[in-house]
Amino acid sequence: MTEDAFIEHRPLLFTIAYEMLGSATDAEDVLQESYLRWSAVDQATVEHPRAYLVRVVTRQALNHLRALKARREEYVGNWLPEPIRTTPEVSEDAVLAESVSMAVLLVLETLSPAERAVFVLHDVFGYTHPEIAATIGKTEVAVRQIAHRARRHVHARRRRFEPDSAATREIVQRFLRAAATGEIQALMDLLAPDVVQISDGGGKVSAARRPIVGRDDVARFVLGLARLHHAAAPVEHGICNGMPAARFLADGELDWLLAFEIHDGRITGLYGIRNPDKLRRADTVHTLDRGGAPPWKL
Repeated sequence: MTEDAFIEHRPLLFTIAYEMLGSATDAEDVLQESYLRWSAVDQATVEHPRAYLVRVVTRQALNHLRALKARREEYVGNWLPEPIRTTPEVSEDAVLAESVSMAVLLVLETLSPAERAVFVLHDVFGYTHPEIAATIGKTEVAVRQIAHRARRHVHARRRRFEPDSAATREIVQRFLRAAATGEIQALMDLLAPDVVQISDGGGKVSAARRPIVGRDDVARFVLGLARLHHAAAPVEHGICNGMPAARFLADGELDWLLAFEIHDGRITGLYGIRNPDKLRRADTVHTLDRGGAPPWKL
C-alpha cells in the first residue's frame, strides 16, 4: 500500500519538487528522502496519503531550497534551471506548461523559499491558503500576505510564451535553417526586437557569461555559434519544459540544448544549456501532473 500510494502520486510530487527547486536532480533527491519518510510511517494512520505526501515533499523541498540559495550565489556565469524532457501533454495544460517554462522558473528563483512554496502550491496547484499554512508552518494571514507579494512579483516579471506546438516547431525549424545557412535577415525576421539569449555553462564549458539582449546582438551570437558547431551531428527536435527545443549532438552525445520562448510568431527568448551536469538527465522523459482539479485536501 505504501509503495503503491507513492508511485501513484509520484508525477505530482516530482512536479511540485521540480517547480520548487528548478532542478530535476534535486527534485529526485527530495522524492527519495520523502519516500523513506513515507515508508517509515504506519500507513493505516494516514487518512489522506496524497495530502500527507505533498506536505512531506514540500517541507523537504523547502529545506533543500534554503541550502541551494547559497550554492547558486557562487555559480559561475548565468544560472538556468536544469532542463527536463516533457511529454506533449504538458503543452496542453497552459498553467502547467507556463509554470515549468524557463522564464517562469527564473522568476521563481528570485523569490524567497517561503514565497516560492506559497506561489507554487496556490497559483499552480490550487491549494488554499489555510492548507498551505498548515503545510509550511505559518499562519493563514502570513500565507495570504506572502501569496500577494509573490504573485505581484511573478506577474510583473513573467514573459509571455507559447507552449510547444506545430506552429512553434515550424518557427524553430526556420530559425535553425537560417542559422545554418548564415541568412542573417531571415534570422532577424524571426527574432523579437527585445529577444534575450541566456547561456549556462556552469564554468565547465564555453558559454556566454552574461545575457545577450536585442535582435542584432543575438543574431550575431547565433551565427557565431552556428559556425562553431557546423560539424556537429544533425540537430534533433525535442520538447523541453513544455517549450520547443533543439538538441545539438557531438560524437553522439548531447552537447547543448536550446529551448525557445516564442510569442506572436517571434522568438522572445533563447535558453542554451551546456553545463554537462545539467544535461545528464535531459533525455529522461518526465511525466508532470498538477493533481487534478481542486478542491482537494492537504
